[in-house]
Amino acid sequence: MTPADLSRTVLRAVRRAVDEDAVRAPVPARVRVERTRPGGSGDYACAVALQLAGDAALPALEIARILRERVVAEPGVGRVEITGPGFLSFTLDAPAAGDRAVLDAVREQGLAYGHGDALRDEILQFHHAREVRAAVTAHAVRRLVIAQGARVRVSCEEASDPDWARLGVTVDAHGTPPVPLTGIRPVPAGATAGELLERLGSDAARWGLLRPAGHDRAALGPGLLVQGESNPLFRVRYAHARARALSRGAALLGFTAERAPGAEHAAHGGSHAAPAPSSQSPAPYAEPAPYAQPAGPAAYGRHAAPAPGAEGPAPYGSAARPLLDLIADHPGVLLAAARHRAPDRVARQLEAVAHAFFDFHDSCPSLPAGDEKPSAAHRARLALAEAAGTVLAGGLSLLGIRAPEHL
Repeated sequence: MTPADLSRTVLRAVRRAVDEDAVRAPVPARVRVERTRPGGSGDYACAVALQLAGDAALPALEIARILRERVVAEPGVGRVEITGPGFLSFTLDAPAAGDRAVLDAVREQGLAYGHGDALRDEILQFHHAREVRAAVTAHAVRRLVIAQGARVRVSCEEASDPDWARLGVTVDAHGTPPVPLTGIRPVPAGATAGELLERLGSDAARWGLLRPAGHDRAALGPGLLVQGESNPLFRVRYAHARARALSRGAALLGFTAERAPGAEHAAHGGSHAAPAPSSQSPAPYAEPAPYAQPAGPAAYGRHAAPAPGAEGPAPYGSAARPLLDLIADHPGVLLAAARHRAPDRVARQLEAVAHAFFDFHDSCPSLPAGDEKPSAAHRARLALAEAAGTVLAGGLSLLGIRAPEHL
């Protein structure tokens, strides 16, 4: 069960409680589920009971108990606890299956992973000044809200700067609108599109304009062109290129992220056989091996001994957890960025994914070394690396920035 699945499960429970007259309150459009903070209980937490308490004229604790009864038996939910004044805390059943569902979703949806229809009922109109940062921000926000199902038009106070087209910016209309529209008003860049393109090029200019929050001044210096770790854009694009290089390296060695026919689950000591190979060609991100860590300290060693009957070492150690969590949270980040008209949230998410990818990559090699044969562990690690590369490429695409396969 992914975080999005859990959110929908809780929303269905609310709807059932209202339909059954157990709770008399409007059904919210969505239910927000967040990862539990340090020291909290369970994997995820939700405050929907507190949200409903006022309209329902019931204590939040009572609403939480009503919802708990309707959620606890759902597939994928292991335990539901009520904490504090009425928070619901969820512990998911079979975390390996949840991780696997997330990576399967990335594989199936590709660059559209995290897109949805939460804003499908919204018709939006954005308006901005004739200024390059406002134009690029409005264009990125357009991409974000369209990815969540909204329909949108963008207008500018005056005729567009011809150089905006070189930054990928399009405007639907010009002039002062007859009615107030939603304004996109970041702090001005202090330079024209032509000047930025000459100094930085399109990709670095867009990143420099979009990475800071709109109320902060954009840093548009030569650091955006540095080919090193000090440049977040380079680090994000290098992480993507490295993930693609791993796929190419695996292909040269004759394996993919798909489980080998007859291979046993490394994470569970070979207790379950892998499915028979499909007659169809494998998808770019084929079904990975299990993602749970086996019990005991061996799960955390880079060269841990295999479990009895398992193929190769454990899939990966604790370095994978932050990366898996970031990938699972990615749809929620994209929706929040669309709702708040904040492409900077996407940029920060990509930086976090890149950082977690390199930590994972350095701790858990996806390719065999020397005469070592590809194992189920290598295929599992490769699946996670490929998912990270897909998330990075998709996020950069929403920001209007290229994700090269070679750097």
